Amino acid sequence: MSDTPPHVRFINVPALGHAPGYSHLAEVRGGRTVYISGQIAVDERGVVVGAGDFTAQARKVFGNIELALAGVGLTFDAVVKLTFFLTDFAHLPQMRAVRDEFVNLAAPPASSAVQVAALVRPELLIEVEAIAAAP
Repeated sequence: MSDTPPHVRFINVPALGHAPGYSHLAEVRGGRTVYISGQIAVDERGVVVGAGDFTAQARKVFGNIELALAGVGLTFDAVVKLTFFLTDFAHLPQMRAVRDEFVNLAAPPASSAVQVAALVRPELLIEVEAIAAAP
């Protein structure tokens, strides 16, 4: 990943403890904000990709976010916040590994993870929302 955009500052507050792979805060100065609704592991025809395979689903979800960002002329460098919805927290290590393929590891977005009982389709294991900031 490339450098942090100049209008964004990622901050970790020492009093909040170590933030493994995410930032506590993302401060955006000026620009525009893009909200990306929860992305799931479906292709352009609405077919689930990677049924039963968490890593395949996570890669498709991040790929879909990448497509959404490109639709407004942005890349993952513009992402300031990610929210993960997982059907099982046992998948956190895989989710983090896939996330790390896409985000700027030097200044990772602020993030939250929530375990949910189910997603919109029973074969889905992950959904991810994103917020991006552009100059």
